[in-house]
Amino acid sequence: MSRDTQLKERWERLVDILSNQFSQGEDLDLDAIIYLIGVQELGKVHREFKKDEKLNLMHIAICRLLEPYGFYEFDYFDEDGWPHYIVKEQLPALKAGEQSVLMKEAIVNYFLEKELID
Repeated sequence: MSRDTQLKERWERLVDILSNQFSQGEDLDLDAIIYLIGVQELGKVHREFKKDEKLNLMHIAICRLLEPYGFYEFDYFDEDGWPHYIVKEQLPALKAGEQSVLMKEAIVNYFLEKELID
């Protein structure tokens, strides 16, 4: 099975699992899944977030997802428990489709690590 086919199958399985758990039958999009990862990484799942906090949650998720690729490194937790990362390497200029594939691959790897999918 090609790497692209495997990624596509794992992505679709992951979207099904997360959509069934967190939405009313509609498939979650990439941004919604990134947001969920940010909430998971923060560890404060049972609270409402303000708009700027939601953006920060997505930033946390992106840093965490791209950390294994060498772009970010965890630095510390602040006094409110929010994780902070430092930039290790600038992201290359990617086209929108390439960004999407990179993020989907990183998300699939994240959930493989968490053993939600195999």
